[in-house]
Amino acid sequence: MPQYMLLLYSPVEGGPTREEATAEFPLWGQYTQSLKDAGLFVAGDPLQGGESATTVRVRDGETQITDGPFAETKELLVGYYLLEAADLDTVLEHAARVPNVRYGSVEVRPLWDMTQMTAAMEQAQARA
Repeated sequence: MPQYMLLLYSPVEGGPTREEATAEFPLWGQYTQSLKDAGLFVAGDPLQGGESATTVRVRDGETQITDGPFAETKELLVGYYLLEAADLDTVLEHAARVPNVRYGSVEVRPLWDMTQMTAAMEQAQARA
């Protein structure tokens, strides 16, 4: 069955206060339970703040380490859900119910089916 990643973003400025975010905790629990009840939930977790991030790049053989997220954005990635569903429409219906969608955004991306990718790579190598 296809899998989909829901990437949860919240605004850097103008989002909920700490008290408002804390008051949302029960909504997150209810939302997560609804995904489990629907048989869609695979995994999901909040992320620590962007200030705790470290970005790693290798350029010309040299490792570059930068504190925090590399790009300045108006929204930060704050968490994710990994869902397994028969179709994208089902996932989009559930994405529209994520508690922070009222002030943030949810990016939905299908995961690559690695069995198909491996088969395509093997076919390409056979032709070469």
